[in-house]
Order: sequence, then C-alpha cells, then structure tokens
Amino acid sequence: MRAGRIEDLEAIVGLLAHDGLGRGRDGGDLAPYAAAFARMVADRNQIQAVAELGGQVVGTMQFTIIHGLSRRGTTRAQIEGVRTLSTLRGRGIGEQLFAWAFETARAKGATLVQLTSDTSRGNAHRFYERLGFVASHTGFKKEL
Repeated sequence: MRAGRIEDLEAIVGLLAHDGLGRGRDGGDLAPYAAAFARMVADRNQIQAVAELGGQVVGTMQFTIIHGLSRRGTTRAQIEGVRTLSTLRGRGIGEQLFAWAFETARAKGATLVQLTSDTSRGNAHRFYERLGFVASHTGFKKEL
C-alpha cells in the first residue's frame, strides 16, 4: 500500500473504468485525470492510494482528510473510488487498502472514517459492513 504516483495513472484509471458504473463515465484520454492528479498531489489532505502486487497496481482508493466543526471539531477521513482488480477480488487486497486507510487516518488525527457507495453495489456494502462501517446516513448528489 502506498500513495499513487503519476506513472500509476493509467492503471488507476483502468481500475476506475473496469466496473459497470465506471464504464460509462471513466477511461479514455488521460489528460483530465493527470490534471486532477496534480491537484490532488498538491493538496496535503488528498492521497490517491494504490495497492501494488508484483509491481502491478491491483487496487486503489481516494483518501481525503476533512477538518470540520461538527462533532466537536472532528477530523474525518473520507474514502471514495475504491476499486480492486476484478480477477483478484476475495484475496484481501481491499482489507489491506482499508487497513492502510485506517492507520493513515489515525496518524493524521481523524477520529471518524466515512465513505459513500453507489446504491447498486450490494457486494461492496456487505464488504464495508464486515469492516465495521454502518449505513447511518442517506447521501445525495447533484450534477453541476
């Protein structure tokens, strides 16, 4: 587990584009991804994490630290865009990504980890519940 590097970008985008949701919205020209990655690297509260196995990127997640006032000034870690290589699912890669995220969150002073997940991802929801996440909120999104 480590922070992603620009040379990982094609593999990261490939993971994002590989599933049913990503096929319709991710992939293709890497230029917008490279620009977004540069913005993330410049922000000390953002990490595009990767899981690497045998020199190959096999998993990824976006990790964000959010400082806030609610909950008595709680610092949160937000996790998004979790993907593992489909041929390696069930081999502990996701668990290792989340173990890294929990450790990193604690080191950065976070006392809460949160994530959102598309309602169609039943298998992912069961995985998150096994990790101790509770479906406590309803999320909303609005395209701008």
